[in-house]
Amino acid sequence: MALKRVGSVSDLPPGTLLEFIDGESRYAICNSEGEFHALEGTCPHRGAPLGHGALHGTEIVCPWHAWAFDCRSGFFDFNSSIQLRKFPIAVQGDDVLADLP
Repeated sequence: MALKRVGSVSDLPPGTLLEFIDGESRYAICNSEGEFHALEGTCPHRGAPLGHGALHGTEIVCPWHAWAFDCRSGFFDFNSSIQLRKFPIAVQGDDVLADLP
């Protein structure tokens, strides 16, 4: 995996969620309570773009059917056997970097 710039600190204040696309892969990048997180960005339910959803505290909420995932762990709130893949994040200056495949 390699570090890729997925956003900037100044564009991701606390409570912000955005989509990052790299080739054919999409990722959900968020700042929850001052902590940055990168998760796979396609909802396993029906393929919705999670980066277009909402961030409520530590929950990423799918824009299509309101499935909610904990951005700290990737787990689906109602079934812990469903989990989004998480990717390590680093901050260098104003750059938010994720270790993506």
